[in-house]
Amino acid sequence: MSTVSKVSVATKRLLLGRPFRSDRLGHTLLPKRIALPVFASDAMSSVAYAPQEIFLVLSVAGITALAYTPWVAAAVAVVMVVVVASYRQNVHAYPSGGGDYEVATVNLGANAGLTVGSALLVDYVLTVAVSISSAAENIGSAIPFVEQHKVWFCVAAILLLAAVNLRGIKESGSVLAIPTYAFIVGVLVMLLWGFTEIFVLGDEIRSETADFEIKAENSHLVGIAFVFLIARAFSSGCAALTGVEAISNGVPAFQKPKSRNAATTLLLLGAFSITLLVGIVLLAEKIGAKYVMDPAQDLIGAPEGYQQKAMIAQLAHAVFADFTPAFYFVATATALILMLAANTAFNGFPVLGSVLAQDRYLPRQLHTRGDRLAFSNGILFLAAAAIVFVVAFGAQVTALIQLYIVGVFVSFTLSQTGMVRHWTRLLRTETDPRARRRMMQSRVINTVGLIMTATVLIVVLITKFTAGAWIAILAMVTIFVLMKAIHHHYASVQRELEQQEAEEGAESVLPSRTHSIVLVSTLHLATKRALLYARATRPDTLEAITVNVDDRDTRILVSQWEASDITVPLKVIASPYREITRPVIEYVRRVRRESPRDVITVFIPEYVVGHWWEQILHNQSALRLKGRLLFEPGVMVTSVPWQLTSSDRRKNRDLIYSAPGDTRRALGGDREQR
Repeated sequence: MSTVSKVSVATKRLLLGRPFRSDRLGHTLLPKRIALPVFASDAMSSVAYAPQEIFLVLSVAGITALAYTPWVAAAVAVVMVVVVASYRQNVHAYPSGGGDYEVATVNLGANAGLTVGSALLVDYVLTVAVSISSAAENIGSAIPFVEQHKVWFCVAAILLLAAVNLRGIKESGSVLAIPTYAFIVGVLVMLLWGFTEIFVLGDEIRSETADFEIKAENSHLVGIAFVFLIARAFSSGCAALTGVEAISNGVPAFQKPKSRNAATTLLLLGAFSITLLVGIVLLAEKIGAKYVMDPAQDLIGAPEGYQQKAMIAQLAHAVFADFTPAFYFVATATALILMLAANTAFNGFPVLGSVLAQDRYLPRQLHTRGDRLAFSNGILFLAAAAIVFVVAFGAQVTALIQLYIVGVFVSFTLSQTGMVRHWTRLLRTETDPRARRRMMQSRVINTVGLIMTATVLIVVLITKFTAGAWIAILAMVTIFVLMKAIHHHYASVQRELEQQEAEEGAESVLPSRTHSIVLVSTLHLATKRALLYARATRPDTLEAITVNVDDRDTRILVSQWEASDITVPLKVIASPYREITRPVIEYVRRVRRESPRDVITVFIPEYVVGHWWEQILHNQSALRLKGRLLFEPGVMVTSVPWQLTSSDRRKNRDLIYSAPGDTRRALGGDREQR
């Protein structure tokens, strides 16, 4: 094994660990205690910034508008209750892992399913970009170096998270469990202690921004304009619902009974998210916390150079004023959960990509599992796409957040529409009264879910379209068209093969004659082996050809050939412009025209080397020639390897691993090395 190969394999094993056998797949399935942090990290992280976004939007209308924050939070909580209840029906009805895509495809048709698939793919990418950028923003407020190099920090964090997930879903879940549970426990303790101090002990808790006033340029908003502002705050708060759909896409990752465990995990996710969201908003409103876009301009009474803390940091600082370690615990857990929130996408995107690839809407490489039984190609594709968004938008959360949640509510709405049709179809044939009551109850739940999610989708589109949501919609349309094109390609290939088989029959595949051609550059052992192998295949016609790129070398080769005991005729092909590929292709085509029913086999001698530096000493004429011959009908290409001494030490080592590009062609020999 070459030095480069050994280093690459060692690095891969260090980062990812030893490969798993396929029969180990059952050992990678998740219990509920691990599934919750794996699939809930996105929803939990949304709790860290969704309340903040509500306060930020309402602050535009001045301090009096903040009185509406509890009502906005309550509306978001109601939507979440309905969505969680609706998706519990989904995971029981469709446990295969297709999630919203499968529901929409089965009940509404392929185009609806592709719409859902494209929406979720975009939303998963944006989940990674927004979560990592938000984490960088929070950490950067404490560490100036991160703020100065925010984009590079985000890129490194995405790559690190991808590497963790490439090790396998169960291992990544174990890593995420600690910060996720730490965030839940930390915020719950903060809320319980804060409300206890206020309502039980009668203590007064004040946020550091409580005594500041808000300078609001739009305090005069009334009527439709004010309703629009409330709707925009509501749509921003609905970011807390992102991640709910991931569980329906990840049902196959759960331990048995899969559907019941997924439904239980979904219930826990909803309970924690609603409790934390409503609790944070109520406590923030109670202690007078404020959050504005530009504290230097919008906060009246703030000292010069005041650094605005995130909403959760303000609450923790006020509640744990006498116990600093608790404040740092909450702040650290929040930063970690924001960074790791992208893990939900790293589990949802590859599974959805695998399902779409299985249905031939995405490249088939996304359907296969890697060494650690994770969908490695999907993980790598997601990481690359998220990095593109982070770099393009400079890791600015304010810009990225406008593209967010559009996709997830498109999938919510179509999924609930599909579930309503699903129950309606089953009710037409079901006769058992108890089963019919359960189905009717489920249909009512999904109908309410449809109304809720469709309403939110309309609000989101109205309030966020011009602010950047159009970019997400454009990306969805592009992916939709691309998936249709991929499916058309796969379908056309299958139709072509089936049609040719039906028209020609199995017997017509057999050639009438075989014509073998051995490419020769110099008369060495590799060439002689190729000639012997070609003769062993017993072709009807066997000949050797060489391309005349140098008159002196060609005359020497012809003389050696005639002096040898080789009986195979050698033909010399002229090449006025010293090309090799074009004359060979033209000769092969001429043979095909003369005998259209013959199959031509081109034998190419090649060296097998053992050192990386030997690879650069041989050019790629044969590789280029192979690439061209693949497009010639009725032409087969066979490589005949000749192992050089340097390759001996690799004979046993390469049984498992091989470095790409270690084989180099002998075509042209010494003549081609010049």
